[in-house]
Amino acid sequence: MTFHEIEGVIGSNLPPSARKHRPWWSNNPSNSVITHAWLAAGYKTTQVDLDGESLIFTKLEPGDPRLSNELGCEERSKIHPGFRHMQGSITIVDDYDITKPACPEWASMVENPEIYNE
Repeated sequence: MTFHEIEGVIGSNLPPSARKHRPWWSNNPSNSVITHAWLAAGYKTTQVDLDGESLIFTKLEPGDPRLSNELGCEERSKIHPGFRHMQGSITIVDDYDITKPACPEWASMVENPEIYNE
């Protein structure tokens, strides 16, 4: 595919670094959201040509470790492509209660809006 064709598929421009830096196209799943997307679709990048702005997507072989945590083709096709795009972008500190209200006064504000809407 050409970079222009990829931009058509993703519906936006590639970042400038995609045209300048070969590592942007690495097949490391923690590299970027787009890397995770092509790996989750069952492909890896090969023959990246920055000057010609093109590359080849090659089907991952069964048993490739990058497929080990992925669903099969049939199951994967049922998942919206935007699902899991933020995976790994948040770290919750150990022992932090994520169910604790961010604003303890919230219940009072809802029950007594006249006090807080001045």
